[in-house]
Amino acid sequence: MSAVSGVDAAGAMRGDAATRAGFVPRVLAVPAIVGLAFLVLPLAALVARVEWSSLWGDVTSDTAMSALGLSLLTGAIATALCILFGVPLALVIARSAARTAAILRAVVTVPLVLPPMVGGVAMLFLFGRTSWLGGILGEWGIRLPFSTAAVVLAQAFVALPFLVLALEGSLRATGVGYEEAAAALGAGRWRILARVTLPLAAPGLVAGVVLCFARAIGEFGATALFAGNAPGVTQTMPLAIYTAFNGSGVSQGTAVALSLMLLVTAVGVLLLVRAWRVETPR
Repeated sequence: MSAVSGVDAAGAMRGDAATRAGFVPRVLAVPAIVGLAFLVLPLAALVARVEWSSLWGDVTSDTAMSALGLSLLTGAIATALCILFGVPLALVIARSAARTAAILRAVVTVPLVLPPMVGGVAMLFLFGRTSWLGGILGEWGIRLPFSTAAVVLAQAFVALPFLVLALEGSLRATGVGYEEAAAALGAGRWRILARVTLPLAAPGLVAGVVLCFARAIGEFGATALFAGNAPGVTQTMPLAIYTAFNGSGVSQGTAVALSLMLLVTAVGVLLLVRAWRVETPR
């Protein structure tokens, strides 16, 4: 009986594999492999250039540690801002009418398709000394451009869409059935939000937060234009890497080491997101 069961299980596994394969022409495997190599080989070349003997010294140098610490600090603050404003925005989009949701979703997506440099210029025109908002802030003694606060704002600008879109998709997938049931049982709006809506959308929220943080610490273009590249003040890891490869600041060995750290961070983010997307056993 067990042998028969084993044969049936093996047959089912082969059937599942065949179903997943579908009817894609096998010749398409060739360009698929080329595309995969195009993504993997540059990263392999980066790893090959790491000077392992001096890696620890490069990573722990004063300039590298300053850039790393600033990236982590500003990235964490930017992520907190994205949670504060992004979660309500995702809720509004997910529970809006289809036309309104489509418009809001398109607006949120714009920073994803904009060149980061354009985002930096836009923020400079909004918060600069000659702008209307910058003038008001200046009267209060607040100068945002080329400051650490500018780094946080630039990171939040480019990272916010990742959190909003991930959470909004999760909210739409869960629907409103459980919320309606909770409301019928007498639960208030805040209780439904805390005990039903957000727990059901937790995988999307966690994935969005992780992706948001990873995008924040990897931001370069908007930060360079809006915040500058002052060591210890606005020089984050990507800016330190750029400075090194332009012949000043840290050594190229440190730049490669920091690049490796960003690569490891990206891989860790993907693993965390994948772990949260795995379906729970029924």
